[in-house]
Amino acid sequence: MDQAKPFDISKRVVLEAYKRVKANRGACGVDGESIQDFERNLKDNLYKIWNRMSSGSYFPPPVRRVEIPKANGGKRPLGIPTVSDRIAQMVVKMHLEPQVEPYFHRDSYGYRPKKSAIEALGVARERCWRWDWVLDLDIRGFFDNLDHELLMRAVKKHTECKWLLLYIERWLKAPVQSEDGTLVNRDKGTPQGGVISPLLANLFLHYALDEWMRKDYPDIPFERYADDAVFHCRTEEDAKTLKAAIEKRLAACRLEIHPEKTKVVYCKDGKRREDYPEGKFDFLGYTFRPRKAKNYRGQYFCNFSPAVSKTAKKKMSRMIKNWRIPRCSGNTLEDLSKKINPTLRGWVNYYGRYYRSGLHPVFRQLECALMRWGMKKYRRFRDQQKAVAYWLKGIAKQSPGLFVHWSMRIA
Repeated sequence: MDQAKPFDISKRVVLEAYKRVKANRGACGVDGESIQDFERNLKDNLYKIWNRMSSGSYFPPPVRRVEIPKANGGKRPLGIPTVSDRIAQMVVKMHLEPQVEPYFHRDSYGYRPKKSAIEALGVARERCWRWDWVLDLDIRGFFDNLDHELLMRAVKKHTECKWLLLYIERWLKAPVQSEDGTLVNRDKGTPQGGVISPLLANLFLHYALDEWMRKDYPDIPFERYADDAVFHCRTEEDAKTLKAAIEKRLAACRLEIHPEKTKVVYCKDGKRREDYPEGKFDFLGYTFRPRKAKNYRGQYFCNFSPAVSKTAKKKMSRMIKNWRIPRCSGNTLEDLSKKINPTLRGWVNYYGRYYRSGLHPVFRQLECALMRWGMKKYRRFRDQQKAVAYWLKGIAKQSPGLFVHWSMRIA
């Protein structure tokens, strides 16, 4: 029988946390241990996490820092905790999230149960039709600059649980291990990539931005997904006034807006005919701008609507190249479809929700890759691009479900 622990943490919660972490998968932390490695001694490893958390002796290891390329040529830092640390963070998240979730703003969509980016896009799309102006907000280095003192003050508004507060503070202070092995201590920020980080980010911005907007600007609607937000205004002057007010508010919360990326946008369409230098903005992988559309009578008109952004298309294009389909001549078409269909389905379900034809260039690139595959695999198609294209179209007609994009009739 276990001795009484100072903190009452259920073993079942630790087991459930492990199941959720496993479902989310993820890379190895500083110890190089994968989920599969962790599972080799699963019972003991879970007991260690429970025992240390229950006794107050759990100290998070350093977070492995990796940098992933950004579309603008820069790099975005990600922090990857160990598998054990992700499970421990999940335990805290499972306790804290139900306490803070009911207080969050209805137009906060990021990393929340029963909320999604698609929902945020749909709301933004409809509001762009009703309001002429948008303030597109970008917070400079939000996750890296989040203030620990203000964050803990926000957490304490919702819980007095000692072990929750203890471990959240320890995670905030846990050092980061750079790719060269150097340990860097942190006095601000929360690792983008940690299990608990999105919840803490939402809680911080709930008080720094959402609640402030509700009290000071209740008539200005907005959509926020983590640190990405757009605000809808009736006039250019309203948008500029709001921009100055948000800049001041964020400065009081020890954050700053990105001066180049934060902009006022005019939602021009067939009825709005003013000229304005900024006529588009990006939000959650979509670009909102004037586009040609067709009404129920078959008549064309111009509306302000979203479609997959150039940045997102570049990422998809890069992934298609990385698949190296022409080199997979040892595989059948069925093998290729099993390999890439899950990703294609994700693209169609997300980026195909609005203005699906925006995906045509991406899938044309994929078709070219499949044609080169056919020319390398079958001798009769060597240097016969038209022949292999005709052959693929025949297969697409017979089996349109073989590849996800074939059923979209854009092959």
